[in-house]
Amino acid sequence: MLEFMICSMLTIFPDFLFRRYVQGKRIGREINLYSMWFELRWGITACVILTLSLITLIFYFHPSTKNVTAVFRTVTILPESTGRVAEVFVGTNEKVAAGAPLFRLDNTEQQAALETARRRVAEIDAETAVAQTELSAADGMIAQAQGAYQQALDELNTQVELNRRNPDVVAKREIERRQVAVDGRKGALAAAAVSNKQTLETKISSLLPAQRASAEAALAQAQVELDKTIVHAGTGGMLQQFALRPGDIVNPMIRSAGILVPDDRRIGLIAGFDQIEAQVMKPGMIAEATCVGKPFTIIPMVVTEIQDVIATGQIRPNDQLADVQQMSRPGTLTTFLKPLFDGQFAGIPPGSSCIANAYTSNHEELHSPDISTTRWLFLHMVDAVGLVHAMILRLQALLLPVQTLVLTGH
Repeated sequence: MLEFMICSMLTIFPDFLFRRYVQGKRIGREINLYSMWFELRWGITACVILTLSLITLIFYFHPSTKNVTAVFRTVTILPESTGRVAEVFVGTNEKVAAGAPLFRLDNTEQQAALETARRRVAEIDAETAVAQTELSAADGMIAQAQGAYQQALDELNTQVELNRRNPDVVAKREIERRQVAVDGRKGALAAAAVSNKQTLETKISSLLPAQRASAEAALAQAQVELDKTIVHAGTGGMLQQFALRPGDIVNPMIRSAGILVPDDRRIGLIAGFDQIEAQVMKPGMIAEATCVGKPFTIIPMVVTEIQDVIATGQIRPNDQLADVQQMSRPGTLTTFLKPLFDGQFAGIPPGSSCIANAYTSNHEELHSPDISTTRWLFLHMVDAVGLVHAMILRLQALLLPVQTLVLTGH
């Protein structure tokens, strides 16, 4: 309507002035309801063409959308495993700090596994003490074997000395028997005593510490599994839809425990513009928005990011072939908007619906020395008609409460 009124001032109104003051035709006489088209046909036709051109120019170079939402972040409260709730520490709509415990699952199995791991560590410590005792016994066995070896060696040396002095005193067979006894004592000392001690020392220095390290790792794992039964808040915020009670089953794949709305929840505005405006929308564009949650307020925004894909065209592998008819509904160009100044989102409830305009700016190109006159005039016109769209947004901001409270019947 505003575009039509502006265009009529340049087309219908001059046509009427010509008919009135040049041709002398008057409203109600020569110009009436039945002859209006014939008398003002040039002005009406030009007004329609100019209005359609102006609307197309405005909405193409200065896009507008009502698909705008003040989005915010939420965190789903889920345990890492399925279990039955044993205890709940907080209630719904309660503000919690980061790391605060929320609820506890039944941990009987985890406590049993933790106790088993502790017993295994104690068992290895006992084995270490026993090995130390066996090592002391091995030292005694070595001393005994060395004494027997030394005694056999002394007897051999005595027989050899007697045989050297008088070969008829000691038989050669007796010396050989003594030599065999010495070799046997020496082998017993090396195999039964020394090797046994080395085995015990290796067991104490390498095997048992490795087994204890494995047992401690199993103990730590059991402790981690036990700690997982207590679900904590990953960030500070407000609990929503937290109706969990002792006895409920929580499954991370099917049923969540609730939703946590973080303190730093606000992300900004996400707007969905028409696909035809994909060539116009650019990061850095100036935008404006008005939200239902804060009427009569225009918020200056800036386009920070434009999603380079349209959600309706996505496809993922499944057990059914995709039918293009299911994607026939045109999607929107997802655009992220943020306020130009801090604190401008104050008073706007997260999730509020909004209306947004984006404005094309040709300031840099207009100041280019190589721009042609035709291009210069066209870009000036494009920037100028953005004022019309800004006026429309302000009219929408004024009428938004009336439309919401009265015309929709709420």
